[in-house]
Amino acid sequence: MFNKEKVKLGIAPIAWTNDDLPDLGKENTFEQCVSEMALAGFTGSEVGNKYPKDPEVLKKALELRGIEICNQWFSSFLITKPFEEVEKEFRAQLAFLKAMGSKIIGASEQSHSVQGMQDTPIFGHKYVMNDEEWETFCAGMNKLGRIAKEEYGISLTFHHHMGTVVQDPEEVERMMANTDPEYVSLLFDTGHFTYCGADPLEMVKKYVGRIKHVHLKDIRPEVVEKVKKENLSFLEGVRLGAFTVPGDGCIDFEPIFKVLEEAGYEGYMLVEAEQDPAKANPLEYAVKARKFIAEKTGL
Repeated sequence: MFNKEKVKLGIAPIAWTNDDLPDLGKENTFEQCVSEMALAGFTGSEVGNKYPKDPEVLKKALELRGIEICNQWFSSFLITKPFEEVEKEFRAQLAFLKAMGSKIIGASEQSHSVQGMQDTPIFGHKYVMNDEEWETFCAGMNKLGRIAKEEYGISLTFHHHMGTVVQDPEEVERMMANTDPEYVSLLFDTGHFTYCGADPLEMVKKYVGRIKHVHLKDIRPEVVEKVKKENLSFLEGVRLGAFTVPGDGCIDFEPIFKVLEEAGYEGYMLVEAEQDPAKANPLEYAVKARKFIAEKTGL
């Protein structure tokens, strides 16, 4: 069994309001979002655009509901911007996370990313780094990870993601092989591995020793198939319902949980399932996810 003291459950605000598609859930307030997270039985959250920027204000609102910030997305541009520029933004975010008591920052390399381009098909259009860019990228990640750990006490976890330079298993493997385990860990996302055609079970087995944050995301395969066939963008896929909560799609989570459990995983497992809240009521789906996780893990 997972150690209840050391494994916690969170949920992302993206189910209530989508920062990349602001019309999805624009009516949902920050207060409603975090209240419903607590109501569904979660104790962790990531950071959404509607969240107060002042750590004191945010902390008070979250503490009232028994919620804490467990991670925040960071967009790095290591191969297209000077390192100093990336570092400055990174430090500002680390200072915020430290003030919030968070132990994780989730970085994603957004140079040349097509994930946010509404008219660019998600399949077949991603950028592929050359050897020099790989070197710059991996060296930059090591530097960022070192700053995070040594100066802020925060672990950098890398978020492999559809439409980015680190999407496919070979790219994840190259990044893992060329970064320092001391400073760079993996943010393991079941949905993004499945979406690109990888087996999430194989991936969790391979990298379990370096996973420090988990995104639990399920896939509706018929929607991904439609996205592929009709050359749709990542965000069009989101609107159509490519993602859903664990237990509502095609991923078999039981063996994945078992691998994490047997390895003594510690940290957060966070439900991140961006879909249209008008079609998938966020509270209803949060409750559904929480029940599924309890059933499969005892947490």
